[in-house]
Amino acid sequence: QVKVVESGGGSVQPGGSLSLSCTVSGSIFRFLTMGWYRQAPGAPGEQRELVTTILTNGSTAYKDFVRGRFTISRDNDKDTMYLRMKNLKPKNKAIYYCNSVPRRATLWGQGTQVTVSS
Repeated sequence: QVKVVESGGGSVQPGGSLSLSCTVSGSIFRFLTMGWYRQAPGAPGEQRELVTTILTNGSTAYKDFVRGRFTISRDNDKDTMYLRMKNLKPKNKAIYYCNSVPRRATLWGQGTQVTVSS
C-alpha cells in the first residue's frame, strides 16, 4: 500500500522561506511525474491547484505566480520530493500536498499547512 507523507510546513512572515518534503512509500516514486498542489483556505479538496511539476528525469515546470520563488526537486533514491519556497507572500497561505501528475486519488497525504502573516 502506498503512503504519502508531507512535512515542513509552518508559519512565517512575508518574505520568509520554508522547505517542504514529501515521501512516497511503495517503490513507485521514481516512475511518477510528481507535483506540489495547494488548497487555498476555505476551498474544497476538489479545487486543489497544481503549483509545480517535476518529471522523472528532473525537468521542472512552474505556475507563473511561483516561478522564481519556488524550487521543486526530487531524490529518487530516497523516494522524496522537495519544495523550497522563498520570498513567501500572504497569498501563498494554503495546505500543500504532493501527488502525481495527473493526480491520483490514492496518493493524497494529509498535507502540510503553510501560513504567511505578519
